[in-house]
Amino acid sequence: MKYKLAGTLACLIILIIALMPSDEAMDGSKGQRVHQHIEAQQVTKTACSHDDSIFCTHLPLVVIDTDGVTIPGEPLYDEDGNRVTGQYTAAEDGASTITARFSVVDNQEKNNHTGDDASVNSLIDIRKRGASSRHFDKASYAIKLKTKDGDNNPQEIMGMDSHHEWVLYGPYLDKTLIRNYVCYNIAGEIMDYAPNVRFCEVVLNGEYRGLYLMAESITAGKDGSRLEITVDKKDRTFSGYILRIDRGSSNELKNIDPFTAYTRRIKQQFDIVYPGSGNLSEEMAESIRQDFSKFEKTLYSYDYDGNEGYKKYIDPVSFADYFIINEFTCNYDAGWLSTYVYKEAGGKLKMCVWDFNSAWDNYQDANINTDGFQMQDCLWYFMLTKDEDFIELIIDRYIDLRETFLSDEYLDRYIDETIAYLGDAVDRNYQVWGYTFSEECDLLQPTERNLRSYEEAVGQLKDFIHLRGQLMDENIETLRQYCAESKVKKFNENSN
Repeated sequence: MKYKLAGTLACLIILIIALMPSDEAMDGSKGQRVHQHIEAQQVTKTACSHDDSIFCTHLPLVVIDTDGVTIPGEPLYDEDGNRVTGQYTAAEDGASTITARFSVVDNQEKNNHTGDDASVNSLIDIRKRGASSRHFDKASYAIKLKTKDGDNNPQEIMGMDSHHEWVLYGPYLDKTLIRNYVCYNIAGEIMDYAPNVRFCEVVLNGEYRGLYLMAESITAGKDGSRLEITVDKKDRTFSGYILRIDRGSSNELKNIDPFTAYTRRIKQQFDIVYPGSGNLSEEMAESIRQDFSKFEKTLYSYDYDGNEGYKKYIDPVSFADYFIINEFTCNYDAGWLSTYVYKEAGGKLKMCVWDFNSAWDNYQDANINTDGFQMQDCLWYFMLTKDEDFIELIIDRYIDLRETFLSDEYLDRYIDETIAYLGDAVDRNYQVWGYTFSEECDLLQPTERNLRSYEEAVGQLKDFIHLRGQLMDENIETLRQYCAESKVKKFNENSN
């Protein structure tokens, strides 16, 4: 009996080890994913002996100089103090950006200082970015690197692939400072692509502005950088595209009305992120609209056959993973705002995550329901979850992921190791932004949801992850209520 018990325990231990994320997954080798805090454990930086008057950080240091010119992109308000939707401050010449000097100090074997030689030096076009976050004191920025002649100036930044378009995100609403870092990296292990990110500290016009996250924009790049999508500018042909669902583009050519607009399932706008304005023609925009609408028309026809149905056009695993990640994090802008779908060269449509600033019970609005499931009601998922195969895929994928990248143990460790890596950068950040823990700066409603210290914020994050995981574990199979056999589906089945 004791040998049988020992054998059973041995098998159980082997199973647990097999299900745990491997060192290969942890070091980011899957899909060239790099987790900054893990990679940094392999680098020992020399201690500094200078006095405290010299700014010093173990993190990459971003220095921006606008020569005193105000960065445009602030929201505009009417005479009654109401925000004017979609209108922002501009530069003196009316442009949406200004030119500034940009440098990155990223020493590999010692700490970084403002006087050190930079690994990247470039001119940039810069503006404030975001929707609701534009009225936060700590701004986020959209950055495009350029040459003196105004051409794109792609650069490798903090070990991320060379490109000219970047997002410099300033965590403000998220008091833990780490939601986007954790979620992008976890999604990057689960899905084929999620934007790469690196923590850094920012000095703007000589003033320390705190802890930031440098992120890839969702676009195409050369030599396998980012997404494999190409445009032949001369022939006006393209291979693949990226669409966004949000508030639309100021360039009307980029705004399209695919079949979803006809269904009236969404009030937001679709716009073409890639190809960009310089390469996009009316013919290309129409071709993209028609191509994407093929998927939507098939989906809304209840044609779920594996050969000729919606699976012909999309990668179901990508759509299922997107559903799971955003449900697990309660990131309920997904599917309505900040929603990206892409089609790579020769591939099928896939989803890409974006913006977890409000995830894990961090929405300002107290009416966000985190006690159930919501993704089944949004956009294409309203139809996808009517398919039994898709529901079973979600359930199976979720169960597997709860043993690895979405397990409480994995996420707790990931959070702790990330915070340990940030170290005194958290303290420096809150020397500037510490007042946001006071009642005068409450952003979450009702007031008792606001956290009064960094430790409370981290505790809230972990507690919510544990509760959310438990709730989904107990209820994931209830998703089957949204799918059912249909006479229409049976008529559309392809017997071949």
